[in-house]
Amino acid sequence: MFDVVLFEPEIPPNTGNIIRLCANTGARLHLVEPLGFKLSDRALKRAGLDYHEYAEIRVHHSLSCCLDELGREHVFAFSTRGRRGLHEIRYPKDSVLLFGPETRGLPQTLLDTLGPEHVVNIPMLAHSRSLNLSNAVAVAVYTAWIQHQFSGIENSVNGD
Repeated sequence: MFDVVLFEPEIPPNTGNIIRLCANTGARLHLVEPLGFKLSDRALKRAGLDYHEYAEIRVHHSLSCCLDELGREHVFAFSTRGRRGLHEIRYPKDSVLLFGPETRGLPQTLLDTLGPEHVVNIPMLAHSRSLNLSNAVAVAVYTAWIQHQFSGIENSVNGD
């Protein structure tokens, strides 16, 4: 399944929502320090409800350490500066979906290092700035998962 990496996340409820998303999709969540909150934060727990125990969460001291562990071949960085839409990418099952902090996004130097073929945008109407981080992660995870026909689901959504 996919790995979701949050580089220096700042807002606890966004990360809580992403924990819930990862628990429900089987994606693994990686948080890269510094975090803008403590993992014991009430807002984080409230947004994640009781899903923390169902999500696989790792904390990394640096993005370099995180990517060294995960591999760098299939990293897709989501940014409003991306030239390719998320629907134009074929996501391998070992894809790493990388997102930046809410207030500033991923650093341009990092995007330059990855190369334009690995920097992805989520299409929006003209003059829109960006989506909320937890919404962007949800759109990306489901776009990638759809390509794999929701592999890993044991029962159909309708209980068939």
